[in-house]
Amino acid sequence: MEARAAKRKARTRADSPAEAALPGARSALLNAAQRLLRTEGVAAVSTRRVAAAAGQPLSQIHYHFGSKQGLMLALLDYTDEQTLRRQRAMYGTGASLSARWYKACDFLDEDLASGYVRLLQECIALGWSDEAIAERVRALFHRWSSLLTEVAREAEARFGPLGPFSPAEVAALAGNAFVGAESELLLRIDETHIPIRSALRKIGLLIEALERARPNREDEP
Repeated sequence: MEARAAKRKARTRADSPAEAALPGARSALLNAAQRLLRTEGVAAVSTRRVAAAAGQPLSQIHYHFGSKQGLMLALLDYTDEQTLRRQRAMYGTGASLSARWYKACDFLDEDLASGYVRLLQECIALGWSDEAIAERVRALFHRWSSLLTEVAREAEARFGPLGPFSPAEVAALAGNAFVGAESELLLRIDETHIPIRSALRKIGLLIEALERARPNREDEP
């Protein structure tokens, strides 16, 4: 009798909408969370609001993500994948290194407006005391470091040694410059006192000077 009861319970649980994935639910929930993030900020991304915006039952969030934290981490990966794809496409255009730096500076304001930067910075802070979140954020930083190191290696191949820095060290400096700028901009620091954006853009002037001073090795006979 107990065995039959257990089977009935298992069958009921499997057939329940709370335990079954609905077609397209995961992408619909992530797209809805991204819209809320962009228009209303991180605080608006509650499980109930996301489910309602996606036109999905709340049970689907629990099925696909487990909790609000799981949803937020999935959203971080989702938005980061899009951002990284955009960045790879930009770096692959063949434009000068300085032009690509300026474009990265333009993207900073786009990412602030989309809510991506705020979500990342909040996950960074949570990761200080939560190892599961820290692991996801570290993986994100590794992806960005790999991309930036590729660009730094390209610069080294074009112009020769990068002073005392390895390509990985140049990538670390560039990446941390943006992460630090993002945290200060989220604090609404007065840029008349700490000129964050203009300082970042002027690194492009240094890259331009390097491009003028050192001939492109690929152009050498």
